[in-house]
Amino acid sequence: MKHLQLCILLSLAPLVAQAHHSFAIYDSSRQLTIEGTVKEFQWTNPHVWIHVMVKNDKGVEEQWNVECTSVNFLERRGWSRHTFKLGDKVSITLAPLRDGSKGGSFRKVNSINGVEPRFEAEE
Repeated sequence: MKHLQLCILLSLAPLVAQAHHSFAIYDSSRQLTIEGTVKEFQWTNPHVWIHVMVKNDKGVEEQWNVECTSVNFLERRGWSRHTFKLGDKVSITLAPLRDGSKGGSFRKVNSINGVEPRFEAEE
């Protein structure tokens, strides 16, 4: 029976490894701060997402997609599904996408509605 359980576990390992992607798409040597309005906060695994509407140089709003870590990691730092609400004004520092697309990997929250967050937000 133990042999069968081991075989099942080993057969599932490639699926788990395949599900997680590399963070090489982000330029971790750079940091960029965006300011805008929360359009959506996706409290999901394997990664939480914050979608922010940011005005460009011409005053036109563009959607930025910010990838965070897991729900479990963020919960241990005081986050919840209610940390960001639709319409919140935020300032977020991120590692931008290497291809110049509007998005990045979350680094820290500078403010929510002009107030510094009370929870530990840095990775």
